[in-house]
Amino acid sequence: MLNLDQRVFLRAARSATLGTIAEDGRPRLVPICFALDGDALFTPIDEKPKQAADPRHLARVRDIERRADVTVLIDEWDEDWTHLAWLRIDGRANLAEDPAERASAVAALRAKYPQYAEHDLEHRPLIRIAIERVRSWGDLSDPGRSRSPSGEGSGSSSSPGGSRPR
Repeated sequence: MLNLDQRVFLRAARSATLGTIAEDGRPRLVPICFALDGDALFTPIDEKPKQAADPRHLARVRDIERRADVTVLIDEWDEDWTHLAWLRIDGRANLAEDPAERASAVAALRAKYPQYAEHDLEHRPLIRIAIERVRSWGDLSDPGRSRSPSGEGSGSSSSPGGSRPR
């Protein structure tokens, strides 16, 4: 589902925003670290300080257990608006259970984020996002070149100021 430019953009991105749906129907947004492993995104419930002592009681985990629909937004910001780009992934999330898949995802996370070398990711929840739809805007491979939107309903009016940068 992801093309080569989208995969490269994802692999280079250091953070993203995960959107879940809270019990009251409102969107809930949280910044995440993530890794692409195969055709799924993985984000750990790592050891950084959290609101809840038990990671399974975190709002994002409760949201996913109640309703698996999620969105992940990865964006490239630059003061030069000709370099703006974003990638939005809609998918279905669950807590990864398969030991082999978890091991591969943990290895991908540690390869991307050296900080995870000291985190016990093997014994903490790991969110798996199965990608269902991808939308992007801007040139993900070389920001600043072509600015033509890609994907259904890419929403070109969502850039700052309400119009596409030129």
